[in-house]
Amino acid sequence: MDHAQRGAQRPKSPSIGDVARLAGVSAQTVSRVSTGAQNVRPATRMRVQEAMSKLGYVPNRAARALRSGAFGALGIITQRLERTGDALTTAAVVSSAQERGYATTLLEVRNPDSGELRDASDRLSHLAVDGLIIIRAGHATHRSLTLPPALPVAVSDSRLVGHYSSVVANQIGGTQEAVRHLLGLGHRTVHHIAGAADSQPAVVRSATWRRCLNEHGIVPPEPLQGDWTARSGYQAGQRLAADPDVTAVYCANDEMAFGLMRALHEAGRRVPDDVSVIGFDGIALSEFSSPPLTTIRQDFTRIGTELVRLVAEQLDGAATGTPSRVVVPTELLVRGTTAPPAR
Repeated sequence: MDHAQRGAQRPKSPSIGDVARLAGVSAQTVSRVSTGAQNVRPATRMRVQEAMSKLGYVPNRAARALRSGAFGALGIITQRLERTGDALTTAAVVSSAQERGYATTLLEVRNPDSGELRDASDRLSHLAVDGLIIIRAGHATHRSLTLPPALPVAVSDSRLVGHYSSVVANQIGGTQEAVRHLLGLGHRTVHHIAGAADSQPAVVRSATWRRCLNEHGIVPPEPLQGDWTARSGYQAGQRLAADPDVTAVYCANDEMAFGLMRALHEAGRRVPDDVSVIGFDGIALSEFSSPPLTTIRQDFTRIGTELVRLVAEQLDGAATGTPSRVVVPTELLVRGTTAPPAR
């Protein structure tokens, strides 16, 4: 069978006209539904979507872009999706983008400082995206990352904050609350398990912990370096558990706190009777550890929603031109892992 015969047998892709006929509406209405326009009655929208699904119709984004100048899609760059904070923020961005009618294209950049981030941004600039959200970018700066000047961009918790519109959790305020909570219980000092060295939030939390102790006239003990994983918290915890002077530990995230608590348990040191433990993030599992983890909750859903809103405002022409900065509050959740030191 030659090429022409094979082509003749290939099923024809459904057209916008086919969808319109099946749904009993105009082609213009189908177009409005496919572009996410709001001026369509819910019953009509549902009928059109059912027709699209039945026929297997997929809107042609490239053709739409030629007509409207927009692709209806956002690019997302994040660092390591296995990290809980990255995953929760990415999920919130995708959900919020979908609510606004945007598709998303996700690129994971595991080592932003190697030039991989620049390569990813170059790839996205050639893909069908209208704006870009950078969730994590390691130590990359605006000088090491070149983006198209007209591209709407929003960033979160990186050294790009201040150069692009940004959304950040209140890392400083949350860390201060954590340290002050432990000192207020009567602990003489607070040890620290830091997050990954290539993470800007980890750098901020560690620096704030150190500054807070200094402000109370306390020489900070040497922090232990983790990498956000429970395993790194466990390994650091084995060292801390061997030191009888350790009575309070601030972990840069909840998962390292879980690892620390296991190490303390194995060493026969009780939480919170012998050692108080506080985490950061407020992930769902923190409520179900034993005992439930005292932690600093950050609102990943709001962070993702605000990132999408900032890009959407730039696309709509509503942005002022000066980079916006949104600081999302954190909340201290006092549970069962913190208590006054044993006398």
